[in-house]
Amino acid sequence: MHGYDAKDMARSFRTVRANTIKTAEEIPEEHYGFRPSEGSRSVAETLAHIACSAAWPREYHSTRPTTIDFAGFMAAVQRQLAAEAALTTKAAILDALRAGGEEFATWLESVSDQALADVITYPAGMQPPTKTRFEMLLSAKEHEMHHRGQLMIMERMLGIVPHLTRDMQARMAQVQAQMQQQSATA
Repeated sequence: MHGYDAKDMARSFRTVRANTIKTAEEIPEEHYGFRPSEGSRSVAETLAHIACSAAWPREYHSTRPTTIDFAGFMAAVQRQLAAEAALTTKAAILDALRAGGEEFATWLESVSDQALADVITYPAGMQPPTKTRFEMLLSAKEHEMHHRGQLMIMERMLGIVPHLTRDMQARMAQVQAQMQQQSATA
């Protein structure tokens, strides 16, 4: 198809989900009610949203439809909102992140190149009017990364340096130390 297949998507999604889980683990439960502004999701609500958001793409694409309709999508949104509301503790959210992420990634690995190439037609008036199944499934990872970025800002607001930032800082410090050592021995 294009060199990036369902197995690559699953591997990449697992990496994204592992980083989301690490973020969820590092935020203390007493801060799960924190919301950065009125009307925005709290830490817990954002994590619950992420935990439940891959269910619809798996459910929808499992039967390989080639059209999408608003009624079906809105019914899925209502199911997702109910599932999100049921996640009320840090432990439940972490369990849902782990289980749901692995369920989605395992299913994703099974999607054929032919299925990824399917063109899905959107309701009249939508732009673009079509997308490939590949693009739609890739958006599950993009959606999670969007919300994890929000969580990383919330971490900063709570005085937590996100683990990805700490990891990058450590790598940069190591490179600088190596460069200084090389300069000293030259």
